[in-house]
Amino acid sequence: MSSRSFLTKRWMYEDEEAAEEFKISSFVTMVQDCYRIGVPYSSQGHVQRFDVFMVEKWPLIQAFALEGIGGGSFFTMKYKLMDMSEKLWKVYNRLDPVSLENLLTEDLVNFEKQWTGFFSSMDLESHLSILELSEAQAGEAFRTYYSHGLISSNITDKSKSQQPFVLFGKHSSSEDLEAYSFNFPSESHQVRNTGLEGSAARHMILQCVAPKGPLACSRTYFFGTTHSPYLGNPNTAQKNTDVLLLSQIYSAAVQAVLSGIKCYSFTSSATKAQDVAENTFLVLLDSMDLSQYRSSLRSKCEFGIQAVNMEGRIIPLTDGDSRYVVKTASMTVRDIPDLRGGRGALGSVVFSESFLESGINIQQKDGTVSSDSCYTILTTSVPRYACWLMESDFKQSEQAQHLAKNEEGTCVGRALTAADAAYVISSSLLSAPEEGKIVFLSEGLLFIHPQHGSITLSKDHISSIKFYDPQDCGGVASLLVEYDSGLLPHLPFPLRSAERCLLFALQPRSKSHRAFYSKVLSVWKKSDSGLNLQMVEEKHLSWNQKNMHTRLQKLHDSQEPPVAKRRGSLKTSYCQLPEQDMFLQHFALSSIGGEPILYDHLQVLFTSAELKEPVNSHGDKVVITIITGLPGSHKKRLCDFLVQLNKEHGRWLVYRPGPDPRGGFSASDLQQYMSGLLESPRGLGPKPRLLVLSPGYTDVLEVVQAVLLHPDPVVQACFAIGAVTACVDPLASCVEHRFALPKLLEQCSQGMVSAVVFTGGPGEQKNPLVQHVQQLVRSANPTAAFILAEGGAVTRNEDVNLIFSESSFGEPQMLRARYVLYPGWCKGRFSGGCGCLVLSQQRVAFSRPLERLLFVPGCKALKSSLRPSPYRGNVYNVWGKLQFSDSEQLMEVSYNTLSGSLCVVPDRGPDPVTPGASCFLVFDGVGLTEDGLKDWLRLCAKQKQKKKPKNTKNSLSPQDIRSIHRARHLEPLPPGYFYNGHQYVDIFGEKLSFHPYMEEFIQEYLAEANKEVELFNRQLELQGQPDLFDP
Repeated sequence: MSSRSFLTKRWMYEDEEAAEEFKISSFVTMVQDCYRIGVPYSSQGHVQRFDVFMVEKWPLIQAFALEGIGGGSFFTMKYKLMDMSEKLWKVYNRLDPVSLENLLTEDLVNFEKQWTGFFSSMDLESHLSILELSEAQAGEAFRTYYSHGLISSNITDKSKSQQPFVLFGKHSSSEDLEAYSFNFPSESHQVRNTGLEGSAARHMILQCVAPKGPLACSRTYFFGTTHSPYLGNPNTAQKNTDVLLLSQIYSAAVQAVLSGIKCYSFTSSATKAQDVAENTFLVLLDSMDLSQYRSSLRSKCEFGIQAVNMEGRIIPLTDGDSRYVVKTASMTVRDIPDLRGGRGALGSVVFSESFLESGINIQQKDGTVSSDSCYTILTTSVPRYACWLMESDFKQSEQAQHLAKNEEGTCVGRALTAADAAYVISSSLLSAPEEGKIVFLSEGLLFIHPQHGSITLSKDHISSIKFYDPQDCGGVASLLVEYDSGLLPHLPFPLRSAERCLLFALQPRSKSHRAFYSKVLSVWKKSDSGLNLQMVEEKHLSWNQKNMHTRLQKLHDSQEPPVAKRRGSLKTSYCQLPEQDMFLQHFALSSIGGEPILYDHLQVLFTSAELKEPVNSHGDKVVITIITGLPGSHKKRLCDFLVQLNKEHGRWLVYRPGPDPRGGFSASDLQQYMSGLLESPRGLGPKPRLLVLSPGYTDVLEVVQAVLLHPDPVVQACFAIGAVTACVDPLASCVEHRFALPKLLEQCSQGMVSAVVFTGGPGEQKNPLVQHVQQLVRSANPTAAFILAEGGAVTRNEDVNLIFSESSFGEPQMLRARYVLYPGWCKGRFSGGCGCLVLSQQRVAFSRPLERLLFVPGCKALKSSLRPSPYRGNVYNVWGKLQFSDSEQLMEVSYNTLSGSLCVVPDRGPDPVTPGASCFLVFDGVGLTEDGLKDWLRLCAKQKQKKKPKNTKNSLSPQDIRSIHRARHLEPLPPGYFYNGHQYVDIFGEKLSFHPYMEEFIQEYLAEANKEVELFNRQLELQGQPDLFDP
């Protein structure tokens, strides 16, 4: 599509009809050189048969046939149309940083809401009513979410992995999974009757799927707990229940999936990931003393990775587009046998996560290229483990809670505080921050969880207690309890970890936090308490302990306003994904392609979110400041002003490229100039600075690449770019209809330019065109500083320091933007291309002075002679050096046709291109010819005297004839005539107004006058008149 925009705003076109006509004419111009045109005919998910006659009915296409405005014929007869829908869908399905942000802030939020709704409905059930719960009731939230989302979708894929389900107990067998359909959920399968031999179910498997998106995850949750609260009996053994067995197998599946995801992210091999996942599963069975299940479950565990596009369709992993889509890794362990009781199969367990991987190439210092990968699990905020109390579990929990109410001594001592809110977490992969109520006792503590029930920790099982309080107003206090193996039977399965440490978090300013300091700390610090309490600092915490504290701190911060209001239901995701910021930075670079990143830039690119000012490390290098801008932007004046302003602060060198016949930039000329500076006998001297002026219509990236990629490594190492500044005169930036001149936005590009200097006058700020250009530049570079400098004169010291910054070009946000926006820039492999409007330069030299009174009006007349599209013959800028006939001094002139700005000042030095040349002008425009420009210049010089033509009777005017008659009317008359004072009368009375010899008088007059003409012409030939362009 053309970059010409359809501007229909009423402030630009007061006549709405004129705006519509402009739309049509712009469309006609846009397609006039085309033969084949692609049309996005179908929207994704709603495939329609491509029909060119339906396209012909579109209003803009119909208007194309209008005589005088449109093309004058039917659009579909003049052009060949093709359907581009499927190719565009591939573009839409590919994740980039923007679509990933939408996925996280919109799709993921809606996905998590379904799980929130599921838990809300489950929490309404008591330990008695939960037995009556059916699969249809439990899965209502997932089923509604999925089916309602499909109403507006045309997706027909109903594969089992792409539909939601909820299955209880033994009803989760392979056969049931294969036969399940979400459209026909079961009301008869309830918790009470889906266990072994008609007993209550011990677990459920469930899956939630986004109807029109890539997100999906499955979980296995449990009915009943895996622990018995400690009530003082030291010989309590671990429950050998079905819930514990299923939890252990499920835990092995969870770790297997996570290891498979990690392997796939680093190898991109689904086969290797499957091998790693299945091996991890079997090894973990052995580590949990479940070796007897190894042989029977080896063939029943299935691991797989699927790539899912943005429409929820599964695509092959071998497809090249699969690299940039979300993937789902899952493991299903089918038909788990009851080897202990021999009662048949317990059912299946499932676990899956949606994840996204990112990979970048890194070029090492020796030139070799290596890869770096990372991943993020998008659905990690969905709890990996959950359980609900059954009747027996509820009774045991009630017994434990009576310990806190017993005023006499118990196995955990007497209660020191009432039950107040707190959080608990462990380093287990199944553990997430769980909210409950904590009761501090003199010889331990009691934690009451709504799902796990009561958890008692006695001093008999506690090895040590560490208390870490950041002592700031928003810091979460962490109570870290390290325990021995005797506590394992009394601890819920998801809280068990290899480190054997639990972290209880006390929110700042909460009742539990205040009560700990006022009632608990003094008791636990006593030597006879047996609790070994230590007050520690952060440096004394292990890596896992710091990680747990950080997750809880992030959870607290996400619930504090205004963050909670801003992030909404994503707050849990933020607290559980501390690496997400780093992944987003990584993914932003990997999503642009396979161009390598320099090793030296890694530390800057992957910093914390708070970008810090880098330390200036240029040393003795020559710092280059690049000034860029379109012709007429006053960039040369800005350069001269800055050099004059700062000439006392160091040695200033200025590179001013000469006019190029093609109007382009010569990287080799700049590189030769840089080499010449080092080879100069005078040397560079102490701390030199180099100002580089880029040619008019040049992409600033070309200049940057020329500096950074100098072919001589020695020269390359002696120079560094400090800052890039763009000059913009809004009134000299656009042709008709606000069509921007080529390279305007490229010269203000984000990641390259740190400051944009607007050089127009202060009275122009309310001009709609000025406001439009400023908004356009701001959209192209949101981070650039805007500086107002009329005619290039910067008045504030802060602005001067910003332009001469030695570090802004290397700031982390600038470097990151360059890698994202210009892949391959650091190796010189990025090309900005040319604009749709091609401008060229013509340099015309001459040796004679011009007439000031002719040159100035001639320049002003260029604006009125501007032509509409295709703009051929238009002159947009004039610059050069010349003499006027009224002065012997060489003058520098510049005129911009669009803004009407004319500047004539005495020249300060010789022409840098051709020293000693007298006069020249450089013209910027479209389709300019040298002959045409010379003809225009001749009109501005003293005009040649032309030869006079010979006079003839026909060339004499009536006034000339009367003058001849007046001079000779008294000449002698022929015989028979007399003069009566007014007329000549013959003998017959005929009267004449002129003398009878008037014809002879005229011939004599012509002969005399032609003698003078011949003399003048002869003298003119002898003198000779040189042309303006003669040497």
